[in-house]
Amino acid sequence: MAHHKSAKKRIRQTEKHTAMNRARTSRMRTFIKKVETAIASGDKPSAQTALQEAQPVIHRSVTHGVLHRNTAARKLSRLSARINQL
Repeated sequence: MAHHKSAKKRIRQTEKHTAMNRARTSRMRTFIKKVETAIASGDKPSAQTALQEAQPVIHRSVTHGVLHRNTAARKLSRLSARINQL
């Protein structure tokens, strides 16, 4: 357990940041799953619209520091490649 005021504050901040990051990650994964289910159903137009909805969420997760920039680019690239194969 922390004894200094600054260490206690860091613990409080870490708990808040962890909760926010978990929520952002969960939201991003939900949007990715929507794209993947549309791809699995074979419906190209709905998959494209789902990807367009997921793109800003994924980019926002990069801005907030949840994902690395290259990881987000890789995820989007692979999803769009799978949509183009339909």
